[in-house]
Amino acid sequence: MIVHSFRVQLVLGLTLATLMAATRGHHFGALEYLPTASWAVFFLAGIYLSSRWVLPALLTEAALLDFTAITWGGVDSFCVSPAYGFLLPAYGMLWGAGRWYARRHQERAITLLPLSLSVAVGTALCELISSGGFYFFSGRFEQTNLIQFAARFVHYFPWSFSALLFYTGIAGVIHTFFSATRAWTVRNNRIEDIQLGER
Repeated sequence: MIVHSFRVQLVLGLTLATLMAATRGHHFGALEYLPTASWAVFFLAGIYLSSRWVLPALLTEAALLDFTAITWGGVDSFCVSPAYGFLLPAYGMLWGAGRWYARRHQERAITLLPLSLSVAVGTALCELISSGGFYFFSGRFEQTNLIQFAARFVHYFPWSFSALLFYTGIAGVIHTFFSATRAWTVRNNRIEDIQLGER
């Protein structure tokens, strides 16, 4: 299981919130060539941030970013519809997948198995709920059917999955670096303690 101090979690939380603000739908053009990090933010928050208030806080941030962008930023409101509420359970699935993985995390290569499973299942469920909700309940499509939705799912899912993998991969590299540094420091401290004990 991943356990961090309050201070570390605060830094991680602010970093994730900033990342979502900078990339969400390119509302503000801050990082226009990067894919949106919203899905990865909810997944990574589930892994690294233990407070249950994190999910509602991030959901509120996402809604405020969308509201601000549409109201004052000139962003098209096409995606805001009666189906907008489906984003709550969709993002909740990603956060829950992150929490599930956090309980199974180990500082060994074997951890890639539950990590891969949580990424795949969490992203698929999020896509099903968010895209399915928009397709069937937004009122933007005159005729809806499962075959057309399946085609849309196959079309959009790889992009969503690759965006989440991109940010999760970066987080994995950073995590591995700090874990290796911590292990190296602990090892050196033990060696120094042994050497001092022999004197």
